[in-house]
Amino acid sequence: MKSRIKAKSSNVHSFRAASRHLEMEQRSLGLLGVLHDVRHAFEGLCAQAGLAVLEQLMEEDRTALCGPKGVPQEGRLAVRGGTTPASVVLAGRRIAVQRQRVRDLQRGELALPSFEWASQRDPLDRATLEAVAAGVSTRRYAGIQPELPEVLRAAADSTSKSSVSRRFVALSQRQLHEWLSSSIAGLDLPVVMIDGIHLADSVILVALGIDAQGNKHVLGLHEGSTENARVVKALLSDLIERGLQADRARLWVVDGGKALRRGIMECFGRLALVQRCQEHKRRNVLEHLPEAMQQGTSKAMRQAWDGRDATLAAKRLQALANSLQTQHPGAAASLREGLAETLTAQGLGITGALYRTLRTTNPIENLNGAIARYTRNVKRWKDASMARRWVASALHDAKGRFRKLRGHKEMKALVAALNSHAEKLQAAEMRDLHAAA
Repeated sequence: MKSRIKAKSSNVHSFRAASRHLEMEQRSLGLLGVLHDVRHAFEGLCAQAGLAVLEQLMEEDRTALCGPKGVPQEGRLAVRGGTTPASVVLAGRRIAVQRQRVRDLQRGELALPSFEWASQRDPLDRATLEAVAAGVSTRRYAGIQPELPEVLRAAADSTSKSSVSRRFVALSQRQLHEWLSSSIAGLDLPVVMIDGIHLADSVILVALGIDAQGNKHVLGLHEGSTENARVVKALLSDLIERGLQADRARLWVVDGGKALRRGIMECFGRLALVQRCQEHKRRNVLEHLPEAMQQGTSKAMRQAWDGRDATLAAKRLQALANSLQTQHPGAAASLREGLAETLTAQGLGITGALYRTLRTTNPIENLNGAIARYTRNVKRWKDASMARRWVASALHDAKGRFRKLRGHKEMKALVAALNSHAEKLQAAEMRDLHAAA
């Protein structure tokens, strides 16, 4: 009997608790709805108040130039000139206003400081870019705008799909031009990564620099392929012209593109140390093997790369290639090709998180992933110029979220190793000169 009473009491408590929880959820949903309406009402009110304030400011400017309205004033130098249609940006969209006019008796039309200020502020640029970055296509931009009061709806424009598209194209072109012409001479860049992203029929090469503190910098982009030496050299030559030092030792992290490596060596010589992406190399080798052998081979390669001794790692990888030679010569050849360059960071003595970061092209591939997400709403690529504009805008959006390179606290060790490499080359060159003399 007591057990049944306890069970009944427990059920009552559970029912009451569930009822209170449901009531709280309903209140929360109601509050969210109120907040949603308040936000829209507030944004509309701000737009309406902004127009009223602008009109008042323009009238104050006219009073300062022409004197009080309706009050005769001898010797005045300017007179009121009525109004003319104009527009300003408020609440994320361009709205028609009546610009008040002033005419100087000798010099003609005068500009009102308040309207000049208001017309130069352009939140629509920021709003358009943020909408595109959030995954909203330019065709849907009008649908995300806050509602305006009834009195302002007739005056709103510039949210049509064609208008937003034109503004986005103009903004991205400007970003692209500023990026491709800005100087990078002030950046200390011991590491540069290069990779390509495919957009329809175009390939855009992106260069990502990492400074001595582990900060990431987008250095430039160029249309073309990592398999095209001419395109690679064009990108690298542009970086040099904009200030990238060609006379310092630097680690270049790349995939397996032969033209990319050749272009780097031709432009930067022996001071360039190339780190081939180990993950690309591993996948290339496994493509030549049957599925039954892939796991064991992958494990052997990883064990070699995970060690701290680059010489021992090279011996292990050579032994693995020898074991594959008879039955799988393609896999053996793939492993041997560029094998030493998969050990460059290891040979510099880099360890820990920094080594795990720099032995692959993952940092720049993550950036390419951000570009892919940014451009996912583009249904048709008209030409390479359009692809370059969108990539430039995607990079502009992504750079605000850059984090320091994983393992950045160990960058001092990398810089010291690169400087030591440069000193050894210089000493070798001096010995060669003395020997030749």
